[in-house]
Amino acid sequence: MRHQNLGATQLKVPVVAVGCMRVSGMDKAAAESFVKTALDLGANFFDHADIYGRGSCEEVFAQAAGMNASVREKMIIQSKCGIVPGKMFDFSKEHILKSVDGILKRLRSEYLDVLLLHRPDALVEPEEVAAAFDALETSGKVRHFGVSNQNPMQIELLKTCVKQPIAANQLQFSIAHAGMISSGINVNMLTDAAAMRDGSALDYCRVNKITIQPWSPFQHGYFGGVFLDRDKFPELNKVIDRLAEKYNVANTTIAIAWILRHPARMQPVTGTTNERRLSDIMKAADIEITREEWYEVYKAAGNNLP
Repeated sequence: MRHQNLGATQLKVPVVAVGCMRVSGMDKAAAESFVKTALDLGANFFDHADIYGRGSCEEVFAQAAGMNASVREKMIIQSKCGIVPGKMFDFSKEHILKSVDGILKRLRSEYLDVLLLHRPDALVEPEEVAAAFDALETSGKVRHFGVSNQNPMQIELLKTCVKQPIAANQLQFSIAHAGMISSGINVNMLTDAAAMRDGSALDYCRVNKITIQPWSPFQHGYFGGVFLDRDKFPELNKVIDRLAEKYNVANTTIAIAWILRHPARMQPVTGTTNERRLSDIMKAADIEITREEWYEVYKAAGNNLP
């Protein structure tokens, strides 16, 4: 498994993260096998959130891993907080600290490698976030920090008070959900593709050494379903299947390899609990499609070049 630094930190992470949003739906034996397979593949970066399964994903994961000190040191664990499901977002110091304590208890761990703020809170007070981050860093409960679904100015607002580097930003991104690419390619054009909906998050993260962690890397739209093997994307699947045959890999491998080919050094977050598919996804770290192939895939998804 290929590794890279997470943002500007010295933390070396696999170039693909294992998303654990669906772990709570697995039985004990399946969950144990899944975690073991991931570790055997070198995929030891696990992404959680306190709202996944309303906390049960973290509990099931810890049980499946047989969490103890020796197991924990083999893993890099990231979790997220800030969403109060169906009610609000909460980046207050009190909520962040209470959330992290709950996360650590469920994971049976004394620390998180990475904590992300889960979506923007319209009522955020940067001073509150900074106080929470300082307390978590000083206590050793969290080692690195980041955000999700935030635009550049929202991050800049946090940085007026937060002293820790923002290591990561989770953003939805895939071949069929590539607005952050299209808006850059179509600068100054009077087309829908030119619409800047994220404040140039891609370029901002590159300039500031923030790792973009694409979520839903196989989805189109906002949970519109997968694009692989779908009649809705015949040309895209035709190109992906041809490249899969060329590189002797699965189509899922090519979909992730397309993301990894971008020089932003993104770290896509998988969502599968299927061990064979996870293995196919991880093979993307070992291949590099050409520039011509990258653009061919981009265009086959219905994206036009000006």
